[in-house]
Amino acid sequence: MTQTQQLEQQPSAHPGPVNYETHPSQYRHWKLSFDGPIARLVADFDENGGLRPGYKLKLNSYDLGVDIELNDAINRIRFEHPEVRTVILTSAKEKVFCSGANIFMLGLSSHAWKVNFCKFTNETRNGLEDSSAHSGLKFLAAVNGACAGGGYELALACDEIILVDDRNSAVSLPEVPLLGVLPGTGGLTRVTDKRHVRHDLADIFCTTAEGVRGKKAVEWRLVDEVVRTAEFAARVQERALELAAGSDRPADGKPVLLTPLARKAEADALRYDYVTVEIDRNRRVATFIVKAPASPVPSDIAAIEAQGVAWFPLQLARELEDAILSMRTNELDIGTWLIKTEGSAANVRSMDAALLANPNHWLVRETVGYLRRTFSRLDVSSRSLFALIEPGSCFVGSYLELSLACDRSYHLALPSDPTASPIIEVGGTNFGLFPMVTGQSRLGRRFYDEVPAMEAVRAKAGQPLDADAAYALGLVTSNPDDIDWPDETRLAIEERVSMSPDALTGMEANLRFNGPENMFTRIFGRLTAWQNWIFQRPNAVGDKGALKVYGKGDRAAFDFNRV
Repeated sequence: MTQTQQLEQQPSAHPGPVNYETHPSQYRHWKLSFDGPIARLVADFDENGGLRPGYKLKLNSYDLGVDIELNDAINRIRFEHPEVRTVILTSAKEKVFCSGANIFMLGLSSHAWKVNFCKFTNETRNGLEDSSAHSGLKFLAAVNGACAGGGYELALACDEIILVDDRNSAVSLPEVPLLGVLPGTGGLTRVTDKRHVRHDLADIFCTTAEGVRGKKAVEWRLVDEVVRTAEFAARVQERALELAAGSDRPADGKPVLLTPLARKAEADALRYDYVTVEIDRNRRVATFIVKAPASPVPSDIAAIEAQGVAWFPLQLARELEDAILSMRTNELDIGTWLIKTEGSAANVRSMDAALLANPNHWLVRETVGYLRRTFSRLDVSSRSLFALIEPGSCFVGSYLELSLACDRSYHLALPSDPTASPIIEVGGTNFGLFPMVTGQSRLGRRFYDEVPAMEAVRAKAGQPLDADAAYALGLVTSNPDDIDWPDETRLAIEERVSMSPDALTGMEANLRFNGPENMFTRIFGRLTAWQNWIFQRPNAVGDKGALKVYGKGDRAAFDFNRV
């Protein structure tokens, strides 16, 4: 067995479960401060604060722990500081903004860890752009030092980039020339799709390790401004206030404190107030049970603000996100997720009514965004997703999104007892409130936005649909009766679990995202198709691969066959 194979199979490389919950009082890497409409996120990564042993986070290089804090900080800005309109991202370290993902961490990590790390980091950066587009929260990268790799990718996710002109600081994407891999969190795509860097200049930039600085960086569209050191801080503040002036986030909004989740982790289960995940390790299956609100959800703004973090849609988003992230990272062998719901359909309808009645209120808007991003985490999870619609289910409105996100849905028919038949119901939230990263609704994706199918579904909106009616509209995959149900669902699950997870991951990603391409889908698609492959190639991770020999004084030994 080669050294590379040993590292890839080494279970001790990432001991213990990863916890995605944190709090500013526990941060080791970011300093968060507020000044009226401006928030500052200052990178000061603790080099001894790696999430796992074996590497130091020198030069503001980051690992998953750094990004968990970043994700938490952005959520706290969204909900705990509604007065904030612009977020400045900058560095506390002298002459360095961020040097990107820690290379030695990547060299020690299993393939699965690297890919999940990149996926979460992608989602965090995409979330900045999501908030900019939908919530009026703008992001300004104040690049006050060297900015390389994932550090530049973080800057690229911001609305604008101001680079200090100190004759030394540059932006760069050195992954190809130095490491034999690709920028892992959207750098190649944002350089072209977002910043419109000319193709030939982008080619030079991405193969030049030292990067580009000064006026050339502006001319090539890699940054928006370069400002001399003496004027840098004042110009950053000025531009942040200019960006803030265009936002409608309220100066007098009532903060919502994101208190810790009521989460109980057991050997084979995760339990929250409204989400439960039960793990069957012998079958390699997890069952997600998402409960309806216990009582009707208020639509009145005063009542919503009074409930704060306990307002049901927000609590649901937080619990479901934590469950998805925990299962993706900590349970790699559990490849099939069964999605169930239970509880009062009427209470789910009341939740949707509250969301639809208050589209312009900042807290409702932020909660819709949280749900939108959480549902999208489900879409891009490399797991087989089957919905099981059984008696007691409440797949209506927003909860129907869970079924529509699945690869298949099985709806139990009870012809002998229609009153007990489980139903689904299309609602107003299913027609675009929670778009996928493609920009399509999940209904639109399902029916390719074909007018006859969409109009047929729209005509039945608000009407409970039993298994036969749902099947006739194409809203479910199968409608077995109670005699066939046990065998049909069991065989479908057993067959799925028996297949190659690698092939399933590729197949599912291709079939789930059948709609229009955009920057986000290309970021995820290129990461999956190319970086995933390159991360396993000997030119990158072999004994003499560029990623493995970096920093050791050795030259990489490449196989120069083009594949």
